[in-house]
This record gives sequence, structure tokens and C-alpha cells, in this order.
Amino acid sequence: MTLTNLSATTLPAHAFGVYVHWPFCLSKCPYCDFNSHVRHGGIDQARYVAGYLREIETMAARTNGRTVSTIFFGGGTPSLMQPQTVAAILDGIGKHWTVAPDVEVTLEANPTSVEAERFRGFRAAGVNRVSLGVQALDDASLKELGRLHTAEEALKAVAVARSVFDRYSFDLIYARPGQTPDAWAGELRRAIAEAAEHLSLYQLTIEPDTPFFNLHRRGKIATPDDDTARDLYDTTQEVCDAAGLQAYEISNHARAGAECRHNLVYWRGDEYAGIGPGAHGRIEQDGRRYATATEKRPESWLMRVEALGHGLVVDDVLTREERADEYLLMGLRLAEGIDPQRYEVLSGRPLDERRIANLRAEGAVETTPNGRLRVTQAAFPILDAVVADLAA
Repeated sequence: MTLTNLSATTLPAHAFGVYVHWPFCLSKCPYCDFNSHVRHGGIDQARYVAGYLREIETMAARTNGRTVSTIFFGGGTPSLMQPQTVAAILDGIGKHWTVAPDVEVTLEANPTSVEAERFRGFRAAGVNRVSLGVQALDDASLKELGRLHTAEEALKAVAVARSVFDRYSFDLIYARPGQTPDAWAGELRRAIAEAAEHLSLYQLTIEPDTPFFNLHRRGKIATPDDDTARDLYDTTQEVCDAAGLQAYEISNHARAGAECRHNLVYWRGDEYAGIGPGAHGRIEQDGRRYATATEKRPESWLMRVEALGHGLVVDDVLTREERADEYLLMGLRLAEGIDPQRYEVLSGRPLDERRIANLRAEGAVETTPNGRLRVTQAAFPILDAVVADLAA
């Protein structure tokens, strides 16, 4: 993995994002711990649109004067939304905030043929980037992961995305049960041949309260051991690097200038408003930074919004230490690293130079020519330990 700074044009100095959560899925994947729900009886999208618009109005009033740099429809499965639903939400954002002329509008999509047919409708609504949940390029793995599409359907959806959108990305999960580095390298090269500019590549993690967790606990699923997982990680970096898709974040690879601008809002510690059931946000108001989160259960969220104008169940002022810790935790995921001076401003104290020196001696961190602190290529797989050491 070549560690490089991001393109200077990726985001303005103080970006502001809007995250819109659509919590519904056709089925619940066995590895997923996201806030997603299956509703077989249908969804009243008109009523939910009214709820989204109400919450947008409330959050915009708290962030008056911001210019929206990025919008992201996540889930759940946002591609289950009707294009007119997406259009109405985007119109609501445009009504209550100023929107940058070059705004990035991303929508997550499942690569089924039915949803691919909606891509042109989403494009007409204002979406200019899609992120496809491909997850694997062989049918056996897709079935094991609980996905409803085949590899052929996924690649057809990628082709449709390529024909409709200038920018698109897709996700793959690796370190799957029984996966070898050679097999993963071949699958990844095939993916890169289909990916124009961006890939998100996630190691499979066994999350609590998921079907995979219970299966893993009973010995029904065996994930790769630590050595194999490291080999798979190294293979990921080598194959992507050779193809010009450099790692700009621990799990995300892009050609220069093609980074996901919305996710950079999170990782760089900028502001974003969270809209919809289970959405999180970080907003500045009256000189304080608030961590917000809305009610997760869709029906309960909707009733709260209709009664109160918002679905917030968390609306907490962050302490200086909490803000600094978040900046450290999120910023060190990036290949560009963090600005130690910004950390000092946030926390009121500098990073411990002795800890930095020890980590530098161990080959875990390095300082860039412009003074930023970043985790080295070799230490990215132990990122959590490095962050914990610096934050102590």
C-alpha cells in the first residue's frame, strides 16, 4: 500500500455533509449489525418522506448558514426507495440549506436487476454517485453471506451504473471462511477490471447479535486465523496498489481525486447532519459540538418526528477530550493522518511526544513532510492498538 496524501480538491476546508438513513431491506444479512429492518407488509413512502422533510427542516434550523458539500443515502437499502422519494428528500435539503454546485450525492444500492432499473430515475433525481453492495464475485460466497443476488446480476448492475453515473463504487468482503490469498487476489483483480475509480474492501468481522456471531460461537463458521487474515490484507494492498487504486483509508481504495468525499467528512472530523431512523450526526451550535442520534425503530422514529419535528434520542454536548479522541480515532484511519496542532486545539494538550517516539521506533507511526502524524503501512492492521496508545 502506498500511503499518499489526498487530492487537494477533494473537499473544501470546512465541509458539511448530510447523511440520510433508509432503514429497510428485503432481508437481513447474517453478518450485518447495521440498523436495518424487513417489512413484508409494505412501506408508506409518502408518510416517511413527510417525516424526512420535517426532520431536515429541524436540523437545518440548528445549522443555519452551512453549505452542503456532500449527501449520502445509506441503509438499510436506499435503492428500495422510489426515485421520487429520493427527489423529494433532495429538494427538501436544497430548500433548507445552501447546496454546493459540485455537491457529491451518493446512494447505496443492492446490485439486483430490479434496482438497477431504477438507476436512471435516481440520476434524474439528483444522485451523481452510487455505491453497490456487491460483497463477493462468486455465487457460493454470496449465498453464504445471505445475499439475494448472483455474481452475474452484480456485474450487470455495475455495468448499468457505469452507463448512468460518472462516479460509482462497490464493496467487497474478504477474509471469508475458507478464503485463500490466491483466490482473493484473483477475485480482486476481476473486481478492479469493473471498478473505474473506487473500491471499499472490508474484512469480515463477526459482530455480536448477528446470526454469524451465534454460528461462529458454535463452531459452524471458521474465519481465517490471524496469519491468513494478515496475508489477505497484504494481498489487498499489493493488488490494488499495482492497479493504481491506492488506499486513502484503511478499507477504501481510489484513484487520485476519486475518494468518497462524504466519508472524508466523517474521517476528517467535519460536521454532518443525520436524518432518518438511527442516523448519527455531529453538528456545531453556539460554539459547542453536539453528538446526535435518532430513534432506531422506523415506526417509533416516524411518530417522534410527527410529534416533535425530529427523532432525536441522543443530543449530547461533547467534551474537549471526547472531540479530540474522535479526531484521533477517525483521522488516523486516513493515509493522510492527522494534524497534531488541531488535536492540541481540540483537547487543550499536545499528544505525548514520548508515546509518539516509542511508536515511531516500533515502525507504527511516521510524520509526513508537512507535519502530519499518520499510521504506517505495516501498522494499519493494528490501528486500534496504536490509537489506544496515543489516546492514553
